[in-house]
Amino acid sequence: MESTSSLPTNVIRFPGARSSASPRRDQKSLMDAVYAAGSLPIAADDRASKDMATRLTIFGFVVIDEMRPDGTRRRLRPSEAFQASSCHSWRVSKPSNRDWVEDLPESDQELFTALMA
Repeated sequence: MESTSSLPTNVIRFPGARSSASPRRDQKSLMDAVYAAGSLPIAADDRASKDMATRLTIFGFVVIDEMRPDGTRRRLRPSEAFQASSCHSWRVSKPSNRDWVEDLPESDQELFTALMA
C-alpha cells in the first residue's frame, strides 16, 4: 500500500507573502477602492485604469466624470467613456442612486438591457 504523502505533486509554494490587491490591477480592486474612498482620480494617460472604469460604468457600478482644464467636471455616458481620449483625467465615483440608468439616452439603453429587465 502506497502512502499519499510520497506521491509527487505539481503545486509549488513560493516563499514570501502574497502581494496585496492594487486598485490599478483589476476591476474588483478598482471598484473596492472607489467604494471605500467615494471617488478615485485617474490620470489622463492611464489607459488601463480607464478601460477598467469604462467596463464598470457600463454595468452601472461606477460613474465617470471627465475633469476639464478649468476644474469643472462633465459626467460621461458609458458610450462616451468607451470612446474617450486620453487628453483629460477622470474622477471615478460610486453612483449616487440606481435611478440614473432610467435617464440614459436611447443610444445607451442597449448597454443596460439586462439591468433594467
